[in-house]
Amino acid sequence: MRLLFAILAAAFLMVQPASAERVKDLGRFQGIRSNQLTGYGIVVGLPGTGDDNLEYTVQSVKAITSRMGLQLPQGINPGLKNAAVVMITAELPAFAKPGQRIDVTVASMGKAKSLRGGALVMTPLMGADGQIYAMAQGNLAVGGLGAEGADGSKIVVNIPSTGRIPDGATVERTVDTGFATAPTLTFNLAQADFTTAQNVASAINRRFGAGTATAIDAVSVAMRAAPGADTRSMLMSEVENLPVQPAETAARVIVNARTGTIVISSAVRLAPSAVTHGKLTVKIDENQRVSQPAPLSQGQTALEQKSGVTVEQEVKPMFLLAPGPQLADVVKAINAIGASPADLVAILEALKESGALKAELVVL
Repeated sequence: MRLLFAILAAAFLMVQPASAERVKDLGRFQGIRSNQLTGYGIVVGLPGTGDDNLEYTVQSVKAITSRMGLQLPQGINPGLKNAAVVMITAELPAFAKPGQRIDVTVASMGKAKSLRGGALVMTPLMGADGQIYAMAQGNLAVGGLGAEGADGSKIVVNIPSTGRIPDGATVERTVDTGFATAPTLTFNLAQADFTTAQNVASAINRRFGAGTATAIDAVSVAMRAAPGADTRSMLMSEVENLPVQPAETAARVIVNARTGTIVISSAVRLAPSAVTHGKLTVKIDENQRVSQPAPLSQGQTALEQKSGVTVEQEVKPMFLLAPGPQLADVVKAINAIGASPADLVAILEALKESGALKAELVVL
């Protein structure tokens, strides 16, 4: 019942007239994005929860010590319960400059039970082009917890083999976005829609003059702009804050059959149709009764099986669904049948199959 009220509340909100949105809320300029960085390193200082002599851990520790000028004797492998090999990931924001700091995430690659209390040894972070863009180092903050008893019993809270280092990496290289010298500026919508793309281009042309912007396709809007970082920064700032009326969303019904969640967009319509939805229940009761013979009858006590079979059918009359001009009318018509969320899924699928549901039905 709560789900049905939630759908009705969503229906009320979604049928309200769409308001203008800022261009910056509809997408972003091409090339102005973050970049992923990765690195391979060693966490040391663990309280006996490390990898414990894994071969690649030993090789990594030897490589680090050799950089410090220390050569371990041949054939001697250090005990490594206090060290673990890790993979480091970070996200380099757009326009990040050398000297700025970014957060990093550190995750164990081997048998380490916990990274709590560990410190990451200085590690280069590389981009997809193989170039080094940041250097990471620092003490880990681990939110997970793990404990193990002598009898083998253990408890794990969250994930102790993963941690973060706030401001744990220093940016060493700037990523050139090319926005100051590119022939044109391109704005990409987050969701493809020809109408919205045309509306964005029209808003830009009204503000800066006809021919400034052109909708290339359902996603991209190309803009003519004078070269120069200062000039283009001012232009992009103004464009991002222009109000634009986005197109109405496509008619779509999203159904999650596992949870019973149903989301209906405001453009959904219904053709006239009739629906009936019933329920048949077969109930079988098995009872045993003791048959006790009369005194001096020479009879024997016996068990008597008694079965009862009943059939219950919930009778529901056929319900007429009139054309639904608005989402609220569609939801009210379906709720009037008194169906559960699981039943609603079956009804919506049947309406789509019959052609009465004028929308795309997406079942997750």
